[in-house]
This record gives sequence, structure tokens and C-alpha cells, in this order.
Amino acid sequence: MPREELLGLPKTVHGGQAWKLDGVEDYSHNLNPFGPPENLREIVDAALEGVGHYPDDSCTELRDTISKAFDVEPECITIGAGSSDIIRNVPNTFFRKGDRVVIPCPSFAEYTQQCRIVGAEVDPFVLRPEEDFRIDADRLLERARGARAVYICNPNNPTGRVEPKDKLIRIVRGCEDMGVLVFLDETLLELVPGFVDNTLSNMVSRFSNLIVASSLTKSFAIPGIRIGFGMANQDIIESMEKVRMTWNVGQIEQAVAIALLRDCRDHVDHAAGVMAEESEIMNSALREIGFPCGDVSDSFFYFNSIESLGMDAAEFKSRMIARGISVRDCSSFGPEYRSYVRYSVKDRERNCRFVAAADSVLNG
Repeated sequence: MPREELLGLPKTVHGGQAWKLDGVEDYSHNLNPFGPPENLREIVDAALEGVGHYPDDSCTELRDTISKAFDVEPECITIGAGSSDIIRNVPNTFFRKGDRVVIPCPSFAEYTQQCRIVGAEVDPFVLRPEEDFRIDADRLLERARGARAVYICNPNNPTGRVEPKDKLIRIVRGCEDMGVLVFLDETLLELVPGFVDNTLSNMVSRFSNLIVASSLTKSFAIPGIRIGFGMANQDIIESMEKVRMTWNVGQIEQAVAIALLRDCRDHVDHAAGVMAEESEIMNSALREIGFPCGDVSDSFFYFNSIESLGMDAAEFKSRMIARGISVRDCSSFGPEYRSYVRYSVKDRERNCRFVAAADSVLNG
């Protein structure tokens, strides 16, 4: 029999599955809409030369490259097979059975999943619609008292809200005073303009309780190549390295990550700038056809209720798929979100196709 923590625990549900459907454009994921850099195949081909030996388990060159890119010491970096590897390693390093962990709701489902696997008790911190699904720092810090850890996703998945740096620093400091760990997921932040001004990655050595996770999955649109990393003070990283699977990141992944971070970061900056401009245009066009889209998103994806349209998210998703567009049905985040959909911003041409499909569903 498996451990009792696993009994009745379902697998998590994720978006980004429209690639299985012929002729359907996927707006359910939140990847760089321009795809990977054009020279990715050349980078991968060059990386093949190293597959005849075991990969560098310490990822020395990759950590040095991340160090320069994110202004953090190499000793403050751990490498994972995607940020999901970091998300898994944190509870396996720090949480015990019965520990209380505060996780915003709705947010990325893997946080809850990996905490429950080790027996931690998840305390949902409900993000309220009347607060525009933003974190109330006072309310969160009060909830954090006596907890083992607090999770924050910035921008939050699925709501798309970006929390300001000063609020996050206040939360981290407040939690540090209470001896509470803060896991901050910045996987999506590089695709939001002003990353350097918003990130806490270059501040991890200043705190005893902060872990920042990131990856190349979203920013370089390479979910099939698993590269992620966690950043924290050296003591935290040394502990996490003890549970990291040996050779968890292959030679090809390391070589690809080094090349992308060293030579192709302008590809990410370009996408962030374009999506910020296109988001306003797309949102305005959707509002004109009567779609309940709300204000322009902080990020490059939207989380909107379609209850006013007289249908739930599952029906809207089905109707959009029939028109060649896939959105995320957010009911998987909880039954209270069965009327919410998430969709991403792309380039002008594809955004116009999205608007046309939505117009057909609403007014056709």
C-alpha cells in the first residue's frame, strides 16, 4: 500500500494540451507567443556532442551563467528539471507531516500537490474577487503566524496579477520575523516588462527565509526541454541540494540553457514588450464585442468570469475549440471558478483570430 498521504490524492490538471488537437491554436498556456529563438535547433545540435558522458551534476557552468544573468551568487542557485522540480524539492527538504503551509487560492496546483505528498496541511488563502484577486499583505501575514511556509506566485497563475516589489519585501520580512519560509514563484515574471525592477531574485542572499523559483519554460517557449532553477541563501541551497536527484538535468538541457541565457535574452524582452502593447488592443477589442474582459491585465494572460454570458467555462471552451481556439477552463482550480477562463495574449494576427472566435460564440 502507498503512504496514507497518497490515498485519494488525484493528479493535478494543467493547461497547454491543445497541441493534441488538429487545427486548434492554444491560448490556454502562457508561453512566449513567438516560440523559441530561431537558432534553437543549432544550439541543440551542438549540445549533442556531450551526450556520451554523464552530465555535470553540479551544473557549474550553468549556475555561473544564471549568476551573471540574475545577479545572484552561484552558491545561491540550485538547478531543476523545470521549476516543477524546485517546487517538489522544497517540501521534501523543509516540511514535516502536519506542518501548516499557506497557499493562495486560486494558484498553481503543484504547490498544493507537492505539499500534500509529504503530509503538510495546506491552508488556502482565498484571493477575493472584491479585492481584484490581489494579496492583502496584512491578512496574509496574520494567516502566516505559526505556519511553516507561505507560497506566492508572481504573476499569479491563473489570475495574472502582479504584486509590487515593495509589498513582497514587506511580506518576506514579516515572515522572516516569524520564522516562516516564503516560496516565491517568478516563472512567468520575465515575460512582463520591468522584470529587473520587479524581481526579488537578486535579493535572496539578504533573507534567511526566501526561495525564488524560475525557469526557461515560459520565457523561451521550450516546455519540452526541462530547465528550472531555484535561488536562495547559501544555507537553504545546501539543504535543497541534499534532496535533489543526481543528474536531474541532462547535458543537452544544460548546454541549451547556457546558450539561451548568454545569447538570447533579447528574445524574451522583445516578447514582453510586444505582448504588453497587444494586451491593451486585444482587451479593447473584446470589450467592444461584449466579452466580460475587465481591465487590462498586469501580465500577458487573463482570468475572467463569463458568468454574465449565461454559460460556464467548460461550455465556452468547447465552443471556442469548435472555432479553432483553446482556452483554459479554470474549474480545475476549484468549483467556485467554474465560470472563469484563462487565455493568453499573442501577436496581433492571432489575437484578432481570438477576438473573431469569441465574437462568433457571443454574437454569431
